[in-house]
Amino acid sequence: MHLIALYEQTDMGDSDAGTVVAESGSSDISLAGSDPWRVSSRRLAGGVSEGVHVVELDNGHMSVSVLPTRGMGVWRANCEDIRLGWDSPVGRPVHPQYVNAAARNGLGWLDGFNELIARCGLAFNGPPGIDDGAKSPVESQLTLHGRIANIPAHSVEVLLDDSSEPGTIGVRGVVEEATLFGPRLRMTSTITTRCGSNSFTVSDEITNLGASSTELQLLYHTNIGPPLLGPRASVHCAANTVVPRDARAAEGIDTFSTYLGPTPGYAEQVYFFDLIPDAQNETFVLLKDADGERGVTLHFDRDQLPCFTLWKCTQPEADGYVTGLEPATNYPNFKSFEREQGRVVSLDPGETYHAEIRLQVQTSMKGITALQERISALQIRSGPDVRRQPTLPYCPAN
Repeated sequence: MHLIALYEQTDMGDSDAGTVVAESGSSDISLAGSDPWRVSSRRLAGGVSEGVHVVELDNGHMSVSVLPTRGMGVWRANCEDIRLGWDSPVGRPVHPQYVNAAARNGLGWLDGFNELIARCGLAFNGPPGIDDGAKSPVESQLTLHGRIANIPAHSVEVLLDDSSEPGTIGVRGVVEEATLFGPRLRMTSTITTRCGSNSFTVSDEITNLGASSTELQLLYHTNIGPPLLGPRASVHCAANTVVPRDARAAEGIDTFSTYLGPTPGYAEQVYFFDLIPDAQNETFVLLKDADGERGVTLHFDRDQLPCFTLWKCTQPEADGYVTGLEPATNYPNFKSFEREQGRVVSLDPGETYHAEIRLQVQTSMKGITALQERISALQIRSGPDVRRQPTLPYCPAN
């Protein structure tokens, strides 16, 4: 394993824009195999993107753009002619200094939201409000989806592993979510891809550095737009239960698994799932395009991330035409409700929580058919229990 530090925790300066950190054929570092690869580091300039650090992992077949400045989020990815990501009204990555989470009644998080993967957490996620069950006043005022996506990483380094064939490239960074009289959480995030592959993995370790137990909520807001999302695109998974979050979602319960094209006046719909894992406790969700020829799968361990949320937001493209595939430790209800349902993780001092997700692009109808057969094998009955109204314990009942 080779490590190349991009900057240490004590670095207060800027890296040179456009600096190539390592690339295949370099005289000092190479990976096993013949696939071309490249890792580059640059800083964006201009507007609200000024100073945003981008690390691009290009494995010769797929490229992944990581944003250490934005909590090690994943901005976008490309594989062959398939783009993973979406066209947010927030057109470029936003430096956290321009995001006021408390703005607009606690919805200011949306001012920086345009990533393929944005984490929600770590001390809390879900809607804003006052948490009467918080341990201290410092923790009681909650804003939308927490702080972690707007905290820059430190100790960022590139990983080059030639111990196997094909080799692996990646980037690792450390993000500290800490405050006086409140939680002290450290996330060490490692994002890797194997040379020549059509997938990448996000692996996070969250450690409680404080002297007392603290709460953890973690959700991977994974956002997909065109070309995979479009009219008659569909989502597939093996599920025990599907529940609409609210009355608006209940209106579309009969078509929760399919998508409209860009629709003026569309209001978001959200569904909560209890997924079925395989013998290794892995589960996955497939989003396929209308023709069933291309798609993306999101794989994760159901013990690590037991709750899955589907976000449908098929409004006009100019407003952000997107769907969210969201594995998490909890459902994105208000924190006090999730605490009452026993879905808020408690970390003892020094304890570490591990979570990992893998995104894989599907480029053939044959591959997608095989995945749907796997889903059918896991779906031990004719179909999931689809509730027609919001239902406890998944969400507050009407």
